[in-house]
Amino acid sequence: MDRRHFLRFSGALCAATTALPQALRAQQAPVSAGWRSFELTTDIRVTDPGAHTRIWIPVPYATDTAYQRGAQTTWQVSGGGTAQLMRAPGYDVQMLAVQWPDAQAPRAVTMTSRFQTRNRRVDLTAPPSADAALETPAALREYLKPTALLPTDGIVKTTADQITRGHQGDVARARAIYEWVVENTCRTASTRGCGVGDVRYMLTANDLNGKCADINALFVALARAAGIPARDAYGLRVANSELGYKSLGKAGDVTKAQHCRAEFYASGYGWVPVDPADVRKVMLEEPPGELPLTDAKVRAARVMLFGAWEMNWVAYNHGHDVVLPGSAHDPVPFLMYPNGETAAGRLDSLDPDSFRYTLTAKPVSI
Repeated sequence: MDRRHFLRFSGALCAATTALPQALRAQQAPVSAGWRSFELTTDIRVTDPGAHTRIWIPVPYATDTAYQRGAQTTWQVSGGGTAQLMRAPGYDVQMLAVQWPDAQAPRAVTMTSRFQTRNRRVDLTAPPSADAALETPAALREYLKPTALLPTDGIVKTTADQITRGHQGDVARARAIYEWVVENTCRTASTRGCGVGDVRYMLTANDLNGKCADINALFVALARAAGIPARDAYGLRVANSELGYKSLGKAGDVTKAQHCRAEFYASGYGWVPVDPADVRKVMLEEPPGELPLTDAKVRAARVMLFGAWEMNWVAYNHGHDVVLPGSAHDPVPFLMYPNGETAAGRLDSLDPDSFRYTLTAKPVSI
C-alpha cells in the first residue's frame, strides 16, 4: 500500500496499519485522493403478464455532499410507459417511478445515473470544531425517531443503556455501540439480499446474525435509543476496493452489490460515517475466510470503519418505511433495490433473475 495516501484517507488507522504484515501492505493499492466519476445503468425488462405495472428505482443523492456530487439521471422507457423522478415523503427518498397501464410487450426501462465520489473521513482525533457542518434541529429529531423495524424502547433502550453506561459524549458512546455491534454480531451468507433489519427481533431472540441491513440497522437503532441521532445510508458498491480488500468492492455487474452503511451525528464533527457490517464481512469473506477479530486485516478494517468510508460506493438515501408513490401495497422498509408490482402483486426485488433487472457500473470521465 502507498501508506501516505492511506493515512491521508483514514488517519485513525495509524496503529492498525503498522500492525499489518509488510507483505500485505505491499500488496494493497494506493487510495484515490480526489474525485472519481462513475456511470450506473439500471436495465429492467418486465416479463410478468400482469397489467398496471409499476417500477420504482432508487437514484443517487440529489443533493451534493462533501463525498458525493453531481448526480445526473436520464432514462428511456418502451412499451407505452411513462416515468418521472419522484420523492417519497419523510426522508426525502428520490426514485424514478415508471408505470405501464396494461401488459403491452415489450415493457422496458433503462436508467442511467452519472455521479462523482471521493473517499470520506472525519478526523475524530482532532478537537470538535465550530466550523463543522451543522444539521438542523428538526433533521436531528427525525433521526432520533423509531421506525417500524428500528424501535427505540424496550429491549433496544435497555441494551443501549447497558452498552453506553460510563461513556461520556456522543463520540465515545457511539464508539461503544460500534464496538459492541462488531463483537456480538455475525454475518450470515445465507441471508437473502442485505437482510431486513428487524432490530427488536434480533435482540429479543438473541439472533444477531444477518447482513448489512441487519447489522448496521442494529447500530442505528441502539444509537437512537441512546439519544444519538443516527441513520442508515442505503446504496450500492460501484468499484473494487483500493485498500486491498477483495470483499469490500464490486465493479462491472453490480446487480447484487447493494450495501447499507450507517452514520451518527456528533456536535463539532457533523455526520460521522461508520460501517460495523463491513468489519463482519471482512471476517467472513476476506481470503482465506472465517478470519478472527485478531487478524490484521480485520483490525485495520475495524479501526478505519469508525469514521471513514471508502467511496467505491454510491449513496441513494436514508429512508425507512418508504411509501412508493402510487403503490397498492404497504411501505417498504427501505429502498435500495428496484421495486415493482403488477395487478397480480409485488415483484420479488431480491430475485433479479425473475424480476429481470441488471445494474452495471463503470468509471467515466465527466
